[in-house]
Parts: sequence; structure tokens; C-alpha cells
Amino acid sequence: MTSVTIAGGGIGGLVAAMCLHDAGHEVDVFESVVEPSELGVGINVLPHSVRVLDDLGLLPALDAAGVRTEALAFLSRDGIRIWEEPRGLAAGTPWPQFSIHRGKLQMLLWQAALDRLGPERCHTGMRLTSFKQKDSQHNGDIDDTVTATFQDRRSGVDIEVASDVLVGADGIHSAVRQQLHPDQGLPHPSGLVLWRGAVRARAFLGGRTMFMAGDDGQKAVVYPISDPDDDGMALINWVAERPMDVDMTTVSWNREVDPAWVADSFTEWDYGWLDVGALIASSDAAYEFPMVDRHPVDRWSFGRVTLLGDAAHPMRPNGSNGSSQAILDGEALAAALTGTGDIPAALTAYESARLEPTAKLTLANRQAGPERVMQWVAERCAGACIDEHTCVDSAVLEREANAYKQLAGFDLATLQAMAEPG
Repeated sequence: MTSVTIAGGGIGGLVAAMCLHDAGHEVDVFESVVEPSELGVGINVLPHSVRVLDDLGLLPALDAAGVRTEALAFLSRDGIRIWEEPRGLAAGTPWPQFSIHRGKLQMLLWQAALDRLGPERCHTGMRLTSFKQKDSQHNGDIDDTVTATFQDRRSGVDIEVASDVLVGADGIHSAVRQQLHPDQGLPHPSGLVLWRGAVRARAFLGGRTMFMAGDDGQKAVVYPISDPDDDGMALINWVAERPMDVDMTTVSWNREVDPAWVADSFTEWDYGWLDVGALIASSDAAYEFPMVDRHPVDRWSFGRVTLLGDAAHPMRPNGSNGSSQAILDGEALAAALTGTGDIPAALTAYESARLEPTAKLTLANRQAGPERVMQWVAERCAGACIDEHTCVDSAVLEREANAYKQLAGFDLATLQAMAEPG
């Protein structure tokens, strides 16, 4: 049995903990938040990662908390359709795609981890500050451990935890990654800023459609994260995006702003079936995020320490892949560590399986991922497209959509192969 310390109780860390526990390992999760709660707005969980959550027995809980997404549409600023495709089960995939409130997903996973691991192994208010590895010889036996130092945020006391493996799942500002890559610098800005919110509003386009509208100069992403109630109202997540210079040395993360100020840029985005500006303006709050990532690194694993999720491959949200890739990391880590006593080799194998595909995805998202078709239309449309854009050939749009799915690992052929017995 391998003892594993996971620094970070976010989506990736919790899924990794459950996958490792189910594979027979001894796992402790250390989360820096003192009291986990339902914070945040919407998130998408793609079918290849839903497969992992289904294997953990969490599909009923996902259905209770989120929406099975059935369609994704790309629109120009004026609401004219560029491309639309079925998603999840509607596309024939063996697993659904979910749109869900991030906080609900977080608490769903936290409760599932508590039930599996036991509350004595899920530690809160514990912020990792450093770690050290020890290889010493005692009477012919090798004592190989990694010791993590956590600060108890309640008392300020430092606590040392020794284990066979340390997993840095502590996000884009990871202390583990910083110690492994001390020269990495600040997160890499995109020149774009996101504003996000969620508000109860009338469901649109059947209540299970996600759409992205606009171009590189201005964009909106809107989707439901709850099923419509008896009055046809649902919790609708929205994201607004515009170019803006960001000073990474002084940027405020998750700053609250006035929704009316954000809505002013979308006053003309009324599509009949949804007024984007009015939706944003009706929100109680809006939160500002700089769109950033980090440059891919050539190593995650050093001895008995490795990285996972945003600590390993923080990427821009284009393509809705960040959380899904973190979930896949957890499954891959458990598979690599199971059935071998050579922990450094296992962590290197995990890295070999996950580093290259996530690095490629990070770089693809810098080119806007599948959303770049919206800019193609903005550049090529001469204004003659009325009900649907024909200025870019539909075969080109379909090829672009499928290429991204293949890169991210959720194209139909790959998913069907995953579902085959054995």
C-alpha cells in the first residue's frame, strides 16, 4: 500500500484521492480552505471525464446537481449561427456532458471523498508551504519518503506530513510547482479578461444548449447549470470576454464588479430568444478573472513528487477542458501507482501519459481552441449571411470541431473505444 499526500482539495485533487483510494492506496487530502463551500459559477465536464466520475459511482449525483448538455452553438455577435453540433448523449457518446455550478461539483466531490476516505483523512485549513525528500540508508534498508510542511491556517502552526508520494494539486499558484520550477515566473497573460456570473432567467433553446457568440474583440458564453423549474426558469451561467491589458504583478483575482458595467458592452446583443445584455445586467454579482495560463514545463515528476490539474497544466478555458483534464490526471495517476513498488518510475510513467497531451491542449487553447471559427467568420463575412453563416464552408467548421475533440480526447471514436469491454 502506497501512502499519498495530496496538496489541494479541488476537483482534480479530490478525484485523484478517490481513484487512489479505490485502487487500494492510503490517501490524505490537505485543502487550504478552512470551510469548503459552494463558491464560483458554471463549469463544463466533458464526456471523457464523466466516464471517470461514472466509474466512481457519481453519475446520479451529477444528474441531481447539473444539466446534461445536448448542444453547442457558435454564433456571430448578431446571433446568426456559425456552427452547431450535438453534445453528450445527443451526439452518440457513451457518457453525457454536464454543465454544472462549480461549487456544487466541488461539494459533491468533497462529500464523496469524505464518505470514501473518512473525515480523518480530509484536512481543511492546511496550506502547503514547502516539501523535502529524504533518501537515507538504515541497516541496509532504504527509507524513501517525502515530507510536506503545511501551515494550519486556524492556529498558524506548521505541521509536517511524511508519505511515499506528494501530489501537488494546489492550482495555478501551486507552491509545489514553484518549488520544482522556481524560475517559472508569473502566469502568462492572454491580453483578455473574463467576467462571470450566474442568474435565474428563462430557459432558452430547450434548456440544454450552450452557446458562444462574438469574436476576438468581444465574446459571450452562456449555458444553463440547472434544469428549468415549473415556471420555465433556470440558473443561467454567463461569461463575458474582452481584450484588456493586465499587470500580472498587481492583478486582483476574482474581483467583484458591477454587472451593469459589464452589461453595457452587450446592450445590442438581443437575439429574441435571449437578450445577453439584459441577462448580465439582472445578475446580483459579476466576478473578474484575467485569462491566463502557464507555459508548459518539461517535467512534472521529481522523485516522489508530482503535479496534477492546474498545478501541472493551467490552461485557458477555451474548449471547456481545464477541469476535465484534471479529472483524467487523477485516473492516470492511480493507474500508474497501482501494481508497482517503484514510485519514481510510476510517477514518470504518469507524466509520460499526461504531460504531452495537456501541453498540446494548452498551446491549442492559446489559439482560442475550437472557438477560433468565430473569428474566421468575423474576418470573412461580407454581411450577406442572414439566417446562417455560409462564409466559411461547413466542412471546414466540422473538421475544426473534430480536430479539437481528438486533441482533447473526447471525439466519438475514442469514447466508443473506451466503452468497449476489456
